[in-house]
Amino acid sequence: MGRRKALGLFSRSGAAVLIWRIVLVAVLVCGIGLLPWLTRTDPALTVLKARSAERDPTPDVLAAIRDELGLDAGPLRLLGQWLGGLLHGDAGRSWISGAEVLPSVLQALGASLSLMAAALAVAGVTAGVLCARTLLLGSGGRLAGRRPGGSGAALLAALPEFLIASVLATVVGVQLGWLPALGWYGPQWMLLPALSLGLPAGAVLGRMLDDLLPGAFAEPWALAAAARGLPGRSIARQALRRCVPGLLPNLGLFVVGLTGGAVAVEQIFDIPGLGRATLQAAVAQDLPVLQAGTLALLLLAATTAGLARLAARLLIGPALRDGALHSLHRPSPPGRRVQPLLYGAALLAVIALGLPRDPLALDTTARLQPPSATHPFGTDALGRDVLARIAHGALDTLTLAVAISAAALLTGVLLGCLPRFSGPLVDTVNAVPPVLAALLVTAVTGSGSATPALAVAAVAWAPLAAHTSALLQQERATTHLLATRGLGARPPHLLRYELLPAVLPPVTRHALLRLPGTALALAALGFLGLGAQPPSPEWGLLLAENQPYAERAPWAVLAPAAVLALLGALAVTAADGVRWPRRHRRTRPARERRPDIGPPGHDPLPERKASEPAQRHVGATPQPRQEAATVRESSP
Repeated sequence: MGRRKALGLFSRSGAAVLIWRIVLVAVLVCGIGLLPWLTRTDPALTVLKARSAERDPTPDVLAAIRDELGLDAGPLRLLGQWLGGLLHGDAGRSWISGAEVLPSVLQALGASLSLMAAALAVAGVTAGVLCARTLLLGSGGRLAGRRPGGSGAALLAALPEFLIASVLATVVGVQLGWLPALGWYGPQWMLLPALSLGLPAGAVLGRMLDDLLPGAFAEPWALAAAARGLPGRSIARQALRRCVPGLLPNLGLFVVGLTGGAVAVEQIFDIPGLGRATLQAAVAQDLPVLQAGTLALLLLAATTAGLARLAARLLIGPALRDGALHSLHRPSPPGRRVQPLLYGAALLAVIALGLPRDPLALDTTARLQPPSATHPFGTDALGRDVLARIAHGALDTLTLAVAISAAALLTGVLLGCLPRFSGPLVDTVNAVPPVLAALLVTAVTGSGSATPALAVAAVAWAPLAAHTSALLQQERATTHLLATRGLGARPPHLLRYELLPAVLPPVTRHALLRLPGTALALAALGFLGLGAQPPSPEWGLLLAENQPYAERAPWAVLAPAAVLALLGALAVTAADGVRWPRRHRRTRPARERRPDIGPPGHDPLPERKASEPAQRHVGATPQPRQEAATVRESSP
């Protein structure tokens, strides 16, 4: 009966999650179908501009377009017709080209999936290189007291994909001629864009994995395996098997993000991918293409999330079911104290030196000047001082990025504690390309200076919620939590003293690692016309404005990129010091201690230090410690 009841509860919860996912998909698709009317723009005028910018928008021309597309029937009628055709395998025809939507979307999806697979391979190699030191030391039992790495990961994670793509296309593709820089005709054309996408993604995943590995190497199975003299490769392989399930949800998010969010890279390398097609459809308000592309990304997100959960069950499923895991939350050495101060001092020095300068002063006689005593970071294409623009753009960019990161951290942790509710929501939000998210936010709130912040904040919490859910799932299946629950600990005590100390520090470090990307996403949306406009000195605008001159004046691009990398190094090294504050205990009588543990009328056990091997009875004679005769091999 108990097993049958459990199966019934599981089936009902699974049905509820499926219904919630369907509701989210329906809301998103309907919101896209109503996008022109929500933004209060004339879809006929937008379609005319996309078809022919030179043609005059006369009333007769606009009326002919409305009649051709059936716009006079209203948005609900158009949406119903599109959904009805979709049930029969017909996604409609493009409002711009008139071609069938489904074949073009499938072709673009195939190109994006190929690029995504190559980028994931690059990301895996990058993450392996960043974790190699920890794996080598941990498999040899020499990891105690070692601080985690991070500066290299911060450098790669802080560099935007379009900047890496521009440098690779210019240097490797054009100047050196080693690989083709434009087009999509075979495996050779895939290498440079895969490097552009895979290096930042691998840096984030590698840093997260490097954060979990020390806890895995400190578990009893690893110590027992080392005592028996098992090869270090076997121990390292099992440590990876122990830590990878905690990263699988974020890996799934990267899969979808690399497929639909690689807009800039696809534009630079002229790749006919789904992200580029979705961007063009969103700008032109080509609703059939936009709806079909978004629906393909949603299906990919749901499939990836299911595969990630299946892989996690295959790796550590029995341990999760039986509560046989050990916590990866281990006391770690103190974080770096000198490096964050050095990085922070360098960043403050750049800002202090540039603030007295005028970021808007034009000097056409000093265009694209190299660094000198007068202009330490050189000048841009209009003769403006790059140092001044970086310093003045730092205040707004950094303040807004920190505020959004804090809000995303809070939202991600809260929703991560509700995995059945947040899981489908995370998949749906992650499937929305950034530009489309900005357009939807603009449709709801209107355009303005706050639009980029709202758009980035609407999607920035998703990776943190997925990370929180994965860590909580494993922490709830640990032996010490089951033992604490068996002693009568109530949920508030478990949450405050067991779960949050294990989850908040790594998730906070993850949020800090994404801080430079948040700052860049804000300015990138502003450059697309959804926020601050030139001549605003935001950092993303500096990179985008100076990108066409990267070959003639590389300093104009490298200077803001170096400041972004400096911000990333500061965030990562400062994150090493993120620790849960220790609980300060005071001496109390035995009957007054730990009132939140134990059933009513039962004397709770006296508190003991975590280092004591077992609870001793008052007056008992201390016994010598018994050493184990044999060490039995175990696996995570």
